[in-house]
Amino acid sequence: MNNAGKKNQNTESSLNKISFFTDLNAWKEGHKLVLLIYKLTKNFPSDEKFALIDQMRRAVISVTSNIAEGFSRQSYKEKLQFYSIALGSVTEIQNQLFTSRDIGYLSQVDFQKTLDQSIITHKITNGLIKSCKGFINHNS
Repeated sequence: MNNAGKKNQNTESSLNKISFFTDLNAWKEGHKLVLLIYKLTKNFPSDEKFALIDQMRRAVISVTSNIAEGFSRQSYKEKLQFYSIALGSVTEIQNQLFTSRDIGYLSQVDFQKTLDQSIITHKITNGLIKSCKGFINHNS
């Protein structure tokens, strides 16, 4: 088999592995972040229920929801739009983590663990965005 045939075979097999949004690494890492945020915010003061808790949970759910919705879109421009929203939501969570730590709701250990997970999610989601931009630029 020549190199072109191997390349097509590898591309096809890697595409076959991603048949559902839960197969995306960005979604998997984002889901880990969702679970961490929900667990952490259970320990926040009850007077934050309709403030910081609600804001953080909405932002983190937006990450995986927009990755899932972007995955289902047919055009790369649409995918890019949803993945970009997901990336913005990760950044929003990062900001809220700093706030939560600085007002005493998070220990340094919990803060760092969750921030690290958000950075992983951010990097992988940014990779999805770059990939979409590559397809858009290639087809323009």
